[in-house]
Amino acid sequence: MATRTSFENSNEIGVFSALTNSYCLTGVGRSENFYSVFEAELSDHIPVIHATIGGCRFVGRTTVGNRRGLLVPSTTTDTELQHLRNSLPDSVVVQRIEERLSALGNIVACNDHVALVHPDIDRETEDVISDVLGVEVFRQTVAGQALVGSYSKFTNQGGMVHPRTTVEDIEELSSLLQVPLVAGTVNRGSDVLGGALVVNDWTAFVGLDTTSTEVSVIESIFKLSTRGTATGQSSIVTDMRSSLIDQLS
Repeated sequence: MATRTSFENSNEIGVFSALTNSYCLTGVGRSENFYSVFEAELSDHIPVIHATIGGCRFVGRTTVGNRRGLLVPSTTTDTELQHLRNSLPDSVVVQRIEERLSALGNIVACNDHVALVHPDIDRETEDVISDVLGVEVFRQTVAGQALVGSYSKFTNQGGMVHPRTTVEDIEELSSLLQVPLVAGTVNRGSDVLGGALVVNDWTAFVGLDTTSTEVSVIESIFKLSTRGTATGQSSIVTDMRSSLIDQLS
């Protein structure tokens, strides 16, 4: 199921949180409301951790990880690094990375098996991503955009890409990732998927402005639906898509 939430007055929740199958990070806010939403959904399964990176709250855009590891930028202080290592499960490797493009969440998109990365990242960074996260790494763009982490989001179940991605590109990416992909938006038409969507194999969180149609597509492609059968859910999405195409044609 997808849960709508916001960080203080911002719907860009992907900037202030990071979610994998083995842990969740949330930025430190003025109130505990944001943290509480994640804790209510996740605390029975995985740890939800307050964190900062370089003294800043945008943990979703500066870090990247999966169930095996977490990569943080060189701006991370020793104290923050120690806090993450103490809080995360023992099986998760935390690694600080020296990379010129330090907003790792914007330049890397990954699940537990494959990572798409910005075409210009260092060779050493590519090796570290492969070693720490245990994934196969591909240099790619999404709809001509080099910031793959901002414009695509995928799990081990499925994925979503920038709405202007061509059918050929979607098919190519889908065969690379070995998961089904769909082009879509969040937060009432925003194409910056990484900024407003965090998702793992069983739950998702989206910005408060996300429409019910967008939520329905997200639940369908990431296989999160608990309402009825998966077939029922996909037929709803198909009906919505056809009505949208009818309106546009």
